[in-house]
Amino acid sequence: MRVAGALGVEVWLRGGWAMDFFLGEITRDHEDIDWFAWADDAGALAEGLLSHGHRPVPGPPPDLQLDFAKDGLDSSFTLLDRDAAGRVVVAGGPWAGAPWPEGMLDAGPGRIGGLQCAIVGPQAQIEIKRMMPVWDPSRPRRTKDAEDIARLETALGARGNRSG
Repeated sequence: MRVAGALGVEVWLRGGWAMDFFLGEITRDHEDIDWFAWADDAGALAEGLLSHGHRPVPGPPPDLQLDFAKDGLDSSFTLLDRDAAGRVVVAGGPWAGAPWPEGMLDAGPGRIGGLQCAIVGPQAQIEIKRMMPVWDPSRPRRTKDAEDIARLETALGARGNRSG
């Protein structure tokens, strides 16, 4: 994301776009763009987005997630923190302090054509998509999540077979 890059704010794609950047191709339509960002950067990120024409959208508690829209596209920034042991955890809201999957920010960049972006690791993406309805029972299981999990597992299996 250009705004975050200009501000020196780290962001990681999550969700469907992270999967597509891992796979190297667009696999389905996307309704929004989901990101992770550090809670310490939330103020600068929000200010930068506002100054570039994004408007805030009401949503989850602002210490948990920031939601913005511009030109009909919604962008959500789930905020991260670290606990005393250095693990990446949920920054705020009712799940503050709960750990995210181990190593989820260690995947490096994903690519689609000439575009490159930091992504959540594919194993973490699978875990998050599997566990979200358990962690938050108000969020039902979705067909697109099952399809995304299958795509990621197939790609990981194929990559594992090539390296073995």
